[in-house]
Amino acid sequence: MSDEETVRVDGSVLPGPPPAPADAVTAAYWDATRDGVLTVQHCPACGGHQHPPRVLCVRCGGTDGLRQVPVRGPAVLDSFTTVHRAPPGRPVPYTLGRVRLAQGPVLLVPLLGAPDSFRCDQPVRLVWLPLPDGRRQPAFTPGPGDGPPDEREP
Repeated sequence: MSDEETVRVDGSVLPGPPPAPADAVTAAYWDATRDGVLTVQHCPACGGHQHPPRVLCVRCGGTDGLRQVPVRGPAVLDSFTTVHRAPPGRPVPYTLGRVRLAQGPVLLVPLLGAPDSFRCDQPVRLVWLPLPDGRRQPAFTPGPGDGPPDEREP
């Protein structure tokens, strides 16, 4: 998923909890977000995909050759919740969603839009939230049902 729009958030405060800092295991994932590319980790031993990145494959236990690969195909909203009470300094309400990617991994991400605009099994479209350090956090909005989220709407 590349060349998706970057969403500006009012007052530069992101909805939901802040993302974790990059480390040795997640650096390749976060580097790809700087270019607007959503990736998941791929295991060459079993062909599995996983997110977030880990030091071993949760499917087969393999550790050799794990790498980040771009996401392809549609994304679907499995479930969501709107948060009305948050730690101090976090704007509320905000909506978090469980988004299933075509490769199988599930992401827990901010959803942008009115809470009543979401429904389970709904196709969603990738957008990016800029982070102060240049990384981008993936988020999703209600999207078209006729194409993968890695293609720009006409």
